[in-house]
This record gives sequence, structure tokens and C-alpha cells, in this order.
Amino acid sequence: MAASSCSGAVTFYPCSSTKLCKHTSFSLHPTCSSSTCTTEQPSNNNNNQKFSYSRASPSVRWPHLKLHELYPPPQTHFTRVIESPPSVKNESSLDENSVEDDVRAVTDNDESREVLGKISRTRVKKMTKLALKRAKDWRERVKLLTDKILGLREDQFVADVLDKRAVQMTPTDYCFVVKWVGKESWQRALEVYEWLNLRQWYSPNARMLATVLAILGKANQESLAVEIFTRAEVSVENTVQVYNAMMGVYARNGRFSKVQELLDVMRKRGCEPDLVSFNTLINARLKASVMVPNLGIELLNEVRISGLRPDIITYNTLISACSRESNLEEALKVYKDLEDRKCQPDLWTYNAMISVYGRCGLSDEAEQLFKELESKGFFPDAVTYNSLLFAFAREGNVKKVKEISDEMVKMGFGKDEMTHNTIIHMYGKKGQYELALQLYRDMKLSGRNPDVVTYTVLIDSLGKVDRVSEAANVMSEMLDAGVKPTLRTYSALICGYAKAGKRVEAEETFNYMRRSGIRPDHLAYSVMLDISLRFNESKKAVVLYREMVHDGFSPDHALFETMLRVLGREKEVENIGKVVRDMKELCGMNHQTISSILVKSECYDHAAEVLRLAIHNGCELDRENLLSILSSYSLSGRHSEALELLEFLKEHDSESNSLITEALITVLCKVNRLDAALKEYINTWRFGFFSNSKMMYESLIHSCEENERFAEASQVFSDMRFYNVESSEYVYRCMVLIYCKMGFPETAHFIADQAENKGIVIGDFSVYVDIIETYGRLKFWQKAESFVGNLKQRCETVDRKIWNALIQAYAASGCYERARAVFNTMMRDGPFPTVDSVNGLLQALIVDGRLDELYVVIQELQDMDFKISKSSILLMLDAFARAGNIFEVKKTYNGMKAAGYLPTMHLYRVMIGLFCKGKRVTDVEAMVSEMEEAGFKPDLSIWNSILKLYTGIEDYKSTVQVYQKIQEAGLQPDEDSYNTLIIMYCRDRRPEEGLSLMHEMRKLGLEPKLDSYKSLISASGKQQLLEQAEELFEELRSKGRKLDRSFFHTMMKIYRDSGNHCKAENLLSIMKEVGVEPSIATMHLLMVSYGSSGQPHEADKVLNNLKETGLNLSTLPYSSVIDAYLKNGDYNIGIQKLMEMQKEGLEPDHRIWTCFIRAASLSQQTSEAILLLNALRNTGFDLPIRLLAEKSELLVAEVDHCLEKLQPLEDNAAFNFVNALVDLSWAFELRATASWIFQLAVKKSIYCHDVFRIADKDWGADFRKLSGGSALVGLTLWLDHMQDASLEGYPESSKSVVLITGTAEYNRVSLNSTLKACLWEMGSPFLPCKTRSGLLVAKAHSLRMWLKDSPFCLDLELKDAPSLPELNSMQLIDGCFIRRGLVPAFKDITERLGIVRPKKFARLALLPAVKREKAIQADIEGGKEKLEKMKKNFKLRRMNTRKFLKRKYVRRDIISKQGKNRLK
Repeated sequence: MAASSCSGAVTFYPCSSTKLCKHTSFSLHPTCSSSTCTTEQPSNNNNNQKFSYSRASPSVRWPHLKLHELYPPPQTHFTRVIESPPSVKNESSLDENSVEDDVRAVTDNDESREVLGKISRTRVKKMTKLALKRAKDWRERVKLLTDKILGLREDQFVADVLDKRAVQMTPTDYCFVVKWVGKESWQRALEVYEWLNLRQWYSPNARMLATVLAILGKANQESLAVEIFTRAEVSVENTVQVYNAMMGVYARNGRFSKVQELLDVMRKRGCEPDLVSFNTLINARLKASVMVPNLGIELLNEVRISGLRPDIITYNTLISACSRESNLEEALKVYKDLEDRKCQPDLWTYNAMISVYGRCGLSDEAEQLFKELESKGFFPDAVTYNSLLFAFAREGNVKKVKEISDEMVKMGFGKDEMTHNTIIHMYGKKGQYELALQLYRDMKLSGRNPDVVTYTVLIDSLGKVDRVSEAANVMSEMLDAGVKPTLRTYSALICGYAKAGKRVEAEETFNYMRRSGIRPDHLAYSVMLDISLRFNESKKAVVLYREMVHDGFSPDHALFETMLRVLGREKEVENIGKVVRDMKELCGMNHQTISSILVKSECYDHAAEVLRLAIHNGCELDRENLLSILSSYSLSGRHSEALELLEFLKEHDSESNSLITEALITVLCKVNRLDAALKEYINTWRFGFFSNSKMMYESLIHSCEENERFAEASQVFSDMRFYNVESSEYVYRCMVLIYCKMGFPETAHFIADQAENKGIVIGDFSVYVDIIETYGRLKFWQKAESFVGNLKQRCETVDRKIWNALIQAYAASGCYERARAVFNTMMRDGPFPTVDSVNGLLQALIVDGRLDELYVVIQELQDMDFKISKSSILLMLDAFARAGNIFEVKKTYNGMKAAGYLPTMHLYRVMIGLFCKGKRVTDVEAMVSEMEEAGFKPDLSIWNSILKLYTGIEDYKSTVQVYQKIQEAGLQPDEDSYNTLIIMYCRDRRPEEGLSLMHEMRKLGLEPKLDSYKSLISASGKQQLLEQAEELFEELRSKGRKLDRSFFHTMMKIYRDSGNHCKAENLLSIMKEVGVEPSIATMHLLMVSYGSSGQPHEADKVLNNLKETGLNLSTLPYSSVIDAYLKNGDYNIGIQKLMEMQKEGLEPDHRIWTCFIRAASLSQQTSEAILLLNALRNTGFDLPIRLLAEKSELLVAEVDHCLEKLQPLEDNAAFNFVNALVDLSWAFELRATASWIFQLAVKKSIYCHDVFRIADKDWGADFRKLSGGSALVGLTLWLDHMQDASLEGYPESSKSVVLITGTAEYNRVSLNSTLKACLWEMGSPFLPCKTRSGLLVAKAHSLRMWLKDSPFCLDLELKDAPSLPELNSMQLIDGCFIRRGLVPAFKDITERLGIVRPKKFARLALLPAVKREKAIQADIEGGKEKLEKMKKNFKLRRMNTRKFLKRKYVRRDIISKQGKNRLK
């Protein structure tokens, strides 16, 4: 019999008392109602059905006490063949001996008392001679009838013997006949009993009834016993022995409720229970369910409360129950109570305790108790040895088992069937099946007949390891030996066939079992149902399931799930409904469990229906079941239905809000609706809900990781730890990776250590690799090194990826030597380095800037037979590209191609990007052609690099062509493309096109960069598109874009140049509103704005405001104010401001010097210039005045020394100073001085070395950023060099010579206008470029001829005038710094004729004023006449065209008429 686990408490309720004891009532409060009982089928051949263990009987152990009648040989039933050890039969002593006592206690008449006498339980009563004779007579009579009855054939009846009345029998004699016959055949005993009841002379008695009930109980014929008890209950007086016998029948099958019910009936009928009754009740309670904590002590106390004292049978019953359940704690408590109550234990008590220790794996304690038996006055018997043997066999201790079995033989007990079965079972569990079979064969050779247990153990062991053929052979041997298989035997063989997938053999065995009269149990039905379902035989499965339910069994949850899944696939809707009803009605499953099984079986519609029905009926939601349902929905992809179900639950079950919210969060995570899941999660804390759902936390963390919401994942993990929710290995692994991605490797390291301390092994080495790589990225190579050291101590071998990660960590910090040490360790100890290891070494050198050692390491690796991979070459090439080393890039690239490695798209991208940065136009174009030939098409990033290249070299035509190629290739320009094009248009002074491109960019959803806005605003200002610039600026402000000072400074410059000084001043308040504090530079711009507008006093006010703020002012704001006064011609005030500055403790620096020198260069008269320069001399700086007054050649060293001091200073101090000095020298005809100052500036790199490009035979010149005087000096020097080249035939005729003047103004001076005026005056062949502004172009042949023939080029030597002129030789007019004598002619020509060709300008400029007036007037009139003539010619041409067309049409008409006439 096997009982399912359930817990309950037994409580005694005291009632009215009697003389002996209090009237009591037993009650049980179970928490689990389901129980499963296994009943053995009856058999006529008792030897073949049950395992008889004769040495368990006291009459065998102590034969001198003559206890044959008091202790008949007990029957031992193996209810769990595989798992249970040899049971201590205290229950048998209770079931049999208590009934025996009851039978002896019933005396119907004096004769029976005389015959039997009163038998003592502790000693043999001395009999008289007459009693002894009578006793011998009744034994002979009973033996005679017993032998005749048992000798009957199957077709004969008991009445054939009893009707003959061969001997005189008393009622007591008939009781012993029934008892002795019942030992062999319960059917014949029942037949005797029925024969007696049919005799009129027979009067039913309690003793006979108790005897029959005892026999039927032993034969597990509960239904017959109940029928006989019910039928005889009226005619028999209420005796405690009869009730005890019936309770014993129920107790054998663990029917505790029936026993308790019968006990209550006893009390109602005035029959007081005795100690045997309570012992029987306790036995039933312990068989019905598992022992809960302290249950044994509670039962003992309740017996005492009832006025009875527990005897040794009570204690043995409790300890035996503890042995069955391996409950050592309860057994020790009961045993301690036994000792405390002075109840003398017997050998069965110690045997039970040894069995408990053995079952609990405490073989040493079992052995210790075994050794103490002799000191306690007991000698071990066969049960003792077998219990100890099982303790060590359970542990698989073969050596100890052999020692005990040898000692057992030595003590005279011998290896019996129990011993052999235990050892065979041990070998089976250890997988030593050959030894088990050998022991089985030895057992038969030694004369021991294997019993059913032996065969069952062998069949079960062989079936478990797929040796089912051998198991079948053992079954055949069993049948040949005449041993009848039991239910367990058949079940073991069926399980073996099922495991091997032999469906037919399993079905045959199952059918044979049923034909042999054995009813299948739960296991047999379950295995057969499972194998039918596995082979998709749904019809057979349904029939088998119906039989199973009819016999009182039901499948477990997994089997229900499998069956429903098969039925679902077959669309058996009706059968599914029946199964669901059985689950509810027969199995007592609640709706949640049924729904969970249905969902796992993929019967989603039925599952949802059951769950909704449960909620409607007010059932409480079960957490795990609901999560299982939702998980099954999720795995099948039915997320929407899961959400609908949760919404339904939310509406109808307000008490489970927390559970539903957890499930909702889990499902939302699975459907990747993380924001909604986080919102629900936050709401749980807001409303005070606490959740310990591991699934919810894992889902949130997993979803956050997938969506890269690392901060949220960290917060969820913190909440998880705060509420002590145990993390799984998956959570630990996720959080390590998340913290690595967040850049917190220390935290990731701590979490990994914490997981290992909790026994959670993170088996994925990639986690450790991530920690090391993160340490490396953060340059914490020491911690990475320590981490790997700890791993090396914990692990026998370190994975190659770990070593490579450490090399990469060293490489990230440029620690080449350490990386090389790890590499050498791998070479020496393994694992062998890979390409990643080699690349790590190269990367270490690259990071450390030791690019020159790369080829050395490559050579070393090649010497070590390493083949340099393509990735290594690409790594080197990329490093040289980042370093801008074009030579090494080309060299590596050519070597790669020579090694047979083909370039990749990435390689082309890197190289083209490098060439673009180096402005290597030819190389870029060649590389693009090469990649197109190789079958690669340039992607957008390559075209963007080329766009930037052409924009940077101001080849705007090629830039537009590249943009057209992007469109032709079907590529969609991105932000970089549009931003580059916008900047290109701005630089080309085409802001309108840049603005339209910006609008196009926005339509595509792309947002321009701030630099693009800044370029557009600046270009719009330069093109005097003030409104457009203001709109762009206001647009940025309205969008809330964060603008820095540069935007406000740009707008100030635009307002300054346009004369809107009020708006420039308003920008200050706007700056403060948006949180941008005006700096000194801002105030400087404002003051410059006022100065350029001729409002020096306003600039002075700004300076005074700055002084009031208490800031430490530099000379910058003073220079702005002084420059404003000097530009306005207020020289005296400017000098006064200079003196004020000195009084305030500020010494004049390069800014003040440059202001005064520049003002002197633009002054009208020499005296004014000297006044300004003397003011500087008074402050301690006399170099400028000395240049005018003294011989300049003597001041070269001083100028050189001055420039050396100014060169390191910011704000282009030396550049501005040189420009001012050259302007001053040129203005006052110190041209030689201006020349050597200019050349000194070039020598000291203050001016660019490529001002002249004659040495490179480019023949052009670049005058941008020079001042007016410096540009004129440079032009003169360039013409001088070009004149020498022209004598040698250069430049060649096919070329054009370009002078770059730029379009910007420098201190109100336009180089383009200044140089054009000079060249036009000379009649040069230079003309403005038609495609690009800021360029002057001349054909080489024309320039060469002009340099040879022009009188202006005859003497280009720069000389100083012998004395200073009274007036400045230069004058600034509309941004043009030209010779003062040329001003009248320049005004006449430009104002009246506009822009004319240089030769015409030179011819007009050389004429006297009167003649020039006539020539200009004639030119104007001639132009008018020419225009009129052109108009007249145009009209005539139109008239002639019309006449021609008219004549053509007339001609056609005439021809057509003539043709018609001819036809007529």
C-alpha cells in the first residue's frame, strides 16, 4: 500500500468517562484530500503472492517460550519494491497480535474457558492434567478438519466435509478451524463461516466474527469484510474486539476516516475503546498521510489524556511510521518520550530505529546502535542484520555490505531472500547489472529460491537501462519457476518497454497482467496511457483513460497535459471537454490548475474559458498558475490574447491587483512594450505594492537590456536586491553585461563575485571577457590583470578569449611589453595565440604611438611562423591613416595587394578619407577609379569625404559635380552631405542657394548643424542680405537651440558692417536673456561697431561701463575706443585716452601700437602721422617714429627682435603689427623699408611662405589676409620675380596665371579692389575670373609680353624716398588703398564708365584731366550710338525674318494652286 502525502492533525475530544477510561473521539483536519491506495489481488496460492519472512516471528526467535499460538508467523508485504528497505513489521504485530488478543478474550461459555484457559501475554500459564488432555483433544479436532478442508479440490465444497460431522466441535473449535484455514485460503475460511451461519443450531458470536474479519483484512478483502460486519452487526453484541478487528481491516489500507467513523459508532453504542483501538487508529492515521512535525508526540499525549498509557506497540507503530517516511527527527522525539516514560523498548524498537537511521543515510549511527544492542540485553536477529545491511547498501558501500552479510552468515542466520534482494537492488542502483545478475544466479545455486521481490528488482533495474530484452528473459524465468508476478513486477516490465519505445510489447504485457486477474494500478495505467499518446493513438488513449478513471485512478498533471495536447491536435473538442470535467469533478482540481494544464497543452480557448469562469465564480487567482498561463501564451506568440485576459482579470478581480500587475508587466516586456511595462512597474511602488516575482524582475531586466535602457535595468536590479528577491544565474549574467556596457566594470566584477559566493556558477566565459574588455576601455589594466589572476587561481585552465581580452586591455593603454608577456605565456603554456592575440600586440604599439616598430614586430611574428592576416594589415593601415602618414599608407596598401589580399570597402573608405584630409585630389580620383574597377561602388561616406575635399580647396564646381553623382547613384544625401554643401555655397558667396538647400534638407527630416547656420548667417551678412541673416538667427532662437557667443558676435559684425548699431547694442540684452554673459570680446565688438559707424563717444561709454563693473580690463577695450577715435580723425582724444590708460596702470602693448601705426598710415599729412607716432614714443615705444626719421637699414635687428616678442602672443599680434608697419612705410614712400619688413615677416613665418609660388612653377600668388600696403609690396616683388621668369620663357603659353586676392576686407581695405586698381593703372592683362570671385586671371603669353614691353615694368625696384613727403602718398577710397595722384582719375573713370578693361583704364588715367573728360564723354556718346545702332539692326533683322516667312508661305500657296490647275 502506498499513501499520497498529506498533512493533518489528530485531536482527541474527551466525553463522558467510564471506570476504565474516558470516552474519546478521534477527528482529522486534512489539508490534502487526495490519496492513492494500492490493493493486492487475492490468490489461492499464497506462497506465490506474498513474501513470507519466518524469522520475524517471536516464536522462531525464542522457541523455548512456546509462543506458536500467541505469535503466529507474520506476513511481510513489499509495497515499494525499489525504494523501501525491509520494513520492520510493528504494524504486523499490531494488526495480528491485537486481533489474537481479542479472540482469546472472547469466551462464549464455560467449556470454551476450560478448553482454552486464560493465556497470559507475558508467560505460559500452568495447566492441570485434565486441561492439558482437553487442549490436546481440541487441537486434534481442529487439525483434522483443517487438513480435510484444505485438501479439497477446487470443484469441491466445504460442506462436503462439515456435513459429515466426523468429530464433535465446540464454537471455539470452529473459531480455530476458521483461523487455521484462513492462514492458507481466505476463501475456504469464508466458506466455513458461511456454512456455520446457515446452520440453525449455530449461534453467531463475537469471537468468530472477529476471526473472520481478521482473515479478510489480511487478504485485503475490505469489501467482503464490510459486508460481513454490516450483516452480523445486529446479531452480535457490541464488543470492543469486533470493532477493533473491523478497524484493523480499514487500517491496513490507510482508511483513517473509516476507522475514525467506526470509533464514533462504538461510543454511540456504549462500547468503550481500549488501547488496541487507539493503536489501530494511530496506525491508520500514520498510513493515511505523512507525519507532520510533532505529530507523534501529539498522538502520545492525546492517548494519555484519554486515560490510557501507551504501550510498546504504540511506540513501535510510531517509530515504524517514521522509518517508512525516513523521518529521523520525529523518530528521535518518540524514542526520547519512550525513555522518559520508562517504557521498556524491545528488539523491534531497536530494529525500527536502525531502519530509520539507514533510511536517512546515517549508516554510522545505525551501526553504532547495532553495536549497543548486546549491552541493552538484546541479540540481533535477521531483521536487525538486514536493516543494517540496507543502510550501507543505500549508500552503495559494497565493502561494508559484504562485511555485514558475512557476519550475518557467521552468526547462523544465513543470507536469506531479503539479504539477496537488498544487495541485488544495490547493484542495480549502481549500474552494476552484471553483478546483480550474477548474484541472482548465485542465489539460485545456493538453494535460495528467488521470490517475487527478487525478480521485480531485476526487471526494474534492467528496464531502466534499456536492457528490456534481458528483463523479459528474467520474467520468463520467473514464470518458469512458478513465482507469480505481482502488480509491481508487471509495472516494472511495462515501464521498461515504454522507455524503449516498444509499444506492442508493452500493450501485450499490460493485457496479460489484466487477464491474470491483477488490476492495474496508477503507475501501470499512466505508463500505458503515456505510450499511447506518444504514438498519437488518441482513440486507444481515450479508451484506456476511461478504464483508468473507472478503476479510481486519475492521470497526473503532466499526463493530462500530454493527453490534452494530442486531443487538441486531433481537434477532439468533445473529449477535451470530458477530460476537463473529470479534472474538476474526479481529481478535484481548481480552475487555475485546469487552465494552466490546458494552456500548456496549447488548448488556449478552453484555458481562457476555464479561467474566466473561475474568476466569475469568485475563485482566488493562483500566482504561479497565472504566470504559467501567460508564459505559455507568450511562447506561442499570442501576446494580444494574454493582454486581453489580464485586462479581464483587472476588471473582475480587484483583490489580485498585485498579481495581475506583475503578470501584465511580464507580458508587456515579452511584447517589447517596455515603456508601458516600466509605467506599470512604477505604479506598483506608488500604490505600495511589493512584488517578489522573479519572473517579473527577469522580464524587466531582459527587456531593458534589449532596448539598451541600462539605467532602468540597474534600478530594477537594485529593487530586487533591496527586497531580497533571489536572483537567477541569467539575471546575474545580464547585469554583469549591463554594467559593463554602462562603463562600471567594478560593479560588474562585484556582481560576478557575489553570484559565485552564492554558489551560482556563471559558465559563460563571455561575461568575464566583457569585464576585462571594459576595464581595458577605461584604461584600468591593473584591475583587468588582477581579475585574470583570480580567474587563473580558481580555474584549472584559462580560456583563450580571456587571454586575448587581457592583451586588448593592455593594448588600450599602450602597454606593449605587458601584452607581449601575456603573448609569450600563451606561446609557452597554451592556449596558442590567434589572430586576435597578434592584433592586440599591434594595437598596443599603435596606442603607444610606436608606429615605427610595427614592421619590426611583424617581422618577428613571421619568423615565428605566424602568417600575417588581412585584419592585421588593415589595423596597421588604419593606424597610419589616423596618423596622416600617407606614404606608409600607400606602402602598406601596395604590400597588402602584393600578398594577395583584396581591398575591402572599409579600406577604400579609410584611404579615400585620408587622401581627402591631405587634399590629395589626384590620389582620391585614382582610388575612386580603382574601386569602381574592382566592382565597388562608392558609398555615401566616401562621397561626403570628397565633398569636403573639394569644398576645402574651394573647387566648388567639382563639389557640385560630386553632388550630382550622389543623386545619379540613387543615394540619399545625409546630414553631412547637406551641411558640406551649405558651407560650400556660403564660401562661394551664394547664401541663397545654401538656404534653399537647407529647406530641402528639412523636408527630408534632417536638421542642419549649428555650423551650417553660422556659415549661412555670416555669408548672408557679407552679401548684405541682412533680413535673411536675421531670419536665420531668430529661427534658431525660436527653436530653443543653444547658441554660443560666436553667433551673437557674428550678428554684431553684420550689424556693424550694415550700420545698424542699435541692433548690435540690443544683442547684449538678448544675450543676457538666453543666459550667455557678454565677454570682453563682445564689448570689444560693440565698441568696434560704434567706431566703424563714426560714434567713438558711444564706444567710450561702453568702456566706462566696463570700468564700473570692476573687471580687470586688458588693453583690448582701450584699443577699440582709441581706434574708434583715430579712425574718426580725433587724434588728440585718442592720444588723451592713451594717457588715461597709462594712468590707470595699463602699459600700451601691441594692440595700442598697431592702432596708432595704422592710423598714421591712413593720415592725410605727415605731421599727423608724426604726432601719433610721437605719442607712442612718449609711452616708451619709439620704433615706428625711428623708421620714418632714421635710416631703416640700421633698425632691422630691432624690428626682428620686436617681432620675436610679438610672435608668441595671441590675436595675431605679430601679423597685425607687420601689416601696420608695411602700410606706414609704403604710405610715406619708404618702399625699400616696406620690402625688407615684408621679407622679414615671410622669413619668420608671420606671412605665409607660399605668397609667391614661383619656385614651384605655379607662377601664381596668394595675397589674402595681407593689408593694402603689404599686398602692394608683395605684388611688386612678385612682378619682379615674374619679369625674370619671362626672360626665360615662363610661364608657358598654355597656362593661365592666377592671383588670389580674396573677397574679404582688412581694416576697411579690400585687397581685390586695391590690387585691381594698381594693375589697371599699369595696364596689365589681368582680368577678374568669370567663375569665381576674388581671383584675377591672365593668360601666360599676354603676361609675358606685358612684363617685357610695359613701361611700368621697366623699373620694379623698391626704393625709399630721400625725405618724407608732406602728404600721405596713399589714400583709402571705398575700400581701395590707391596712390593719391590716381584718385581723381579713378573717380572719373569708375563713376562715369564703371568697370573698364585695364588697358583702357591705364590709357584714360594717363591723360590730363581735360583730355580725359573729352575721352570719357566721347566714349559715353559712342556707347550710346552703338546701342542705338544695335537696336536698329535688331529691328531690321526681325522685319527681314517676317518677310522671309511670308514669302515662303506665299510661295507654297502659288505652288499648290499651280498643281491644282495642272490636274484640271
